[in-house]
Amino acid sequence: MYRQQIKQIKKDLQKKMVFIVGPRQVGKTWLAKEIGKDYENTTYLNFDRFEDREIIKNEAWTRKTELLILDELHKMPEWKNYLKGVYDTKENDLDILVTGSARLDTFRQAGDSLAGRFFVHHLLPFSISELKGKKEGEDINRFIIRGGFPEPFLSDSETDAARWRAQYIDGLVRRDILDFERIHDLRAAQTVFELLRRRVGSPISYNSIARDVQISPMTVKRYIEIFEALYIIFRVFPYSRNIARSILKEPKIYFYDTGLVEDEEGVKFENMTAVSFLKSQVGKTDNIGVRNELKYLRTKNGQEVDFALVKKDKIEKIIEVKLSDSQLSKDLKYFTQKYDLPGIQIVKNLKREKSLGRVNVFRADNFLKGLFM
Repeated sequence: MYRQQIKQIKKDLQKKMVFIVGPRQVGKTWLAKEIGKDYENTTYLNFDRFEDREIIKNEAWTRKTELLILDELHKMPEWKNYLKGVYDTKENDLDILVTGSARLDTFRQAGDSLAGRFFVHHLLPFSISELKGKKEGEDINRFIIRGGFPEPFLSDSETDAARWRAQYIDGLVRRDILDFERIHDLRAAQTVFELLRRRVGSPISYNSIARDVQISPMTVKRYIEIFEALYIIFRVFPYSRNIARSILKEPKIYFYDTGLVEDEEGVKFENMTAVSFLKSQVGKTDNIGVRNELKYLRTKNGQEVDFALVKKDKIEKIIEVKLSDSQLSKDLKYFTQKYDLPGIQIVKNLKREKSLGRVNVFRADNFLKGLFM
């Protein structure tokens, strides 16, 4: 199925290298090959294949290549220096597209010789806004139950979607995590993973999980950082700038695959909206170059709003997510009045949309369709 980022990626390839990063099985390789169809001579090389690995090491792809796709390149030792050399000495008519896991993205925080040579595009699961106008995108329950990963989302049967997810979980825990970093106690890491599936949307206490698993809080934190680096989960941190008493620092945890959430429908719905908001914010950053972030609000007294859409450290909107309750959230009303912020309450099961002062109440599917990407 067509992905909305294709047009911008094609434009960016004319200027620099492009990195496509995101979760495993979200469609990065498919997207790269789809872009390759627009070139007369595309070379696709995957570092996991022995034959391709030798071609990559020796830079032995055909000189007629117009688009070079390098998949799983992060598994190559010193891959960044290698890629810098390829880019700096390439022919002017050679475009380079690199796909792979989150590790392609990690060097941005530390500075690198590749700086200024690439654009990054995050490929995340399908969202209602990306599929608006398409039959599959009209069913919000499909996103809540199956998540937005292409294979389970587009599957003809719930059974096949469930089988995909079982294999996906096994691959995440047994292969991806161990490939990423040596872990001495895989069972403990798996237990932390399972606990997180049941604590979605609540501030996470490393100490509490550590007591449950009988490991140190620092080990819990490290496992969570690994899950995040592999695009299994993402953390949403509280916004505190200019918001008095919003001092709690515990992040909330959400899964990129809503189907992994083990909880009631309301929590699954919140996770689905979190993925949609994150995708929108990250998409703006990738395409426009202005930093957009997803935060939440919570005071020491326990007043909380689910999400805050932040642009250049300034809140643009605060959003409360409800499954069925159309009554205005007291905490949302508090923050909108005290800090003069525009508030949105989105409700999955809502008969009539309305405006209540600084707060607008929308049907969830209507609001989510209007998000960027």
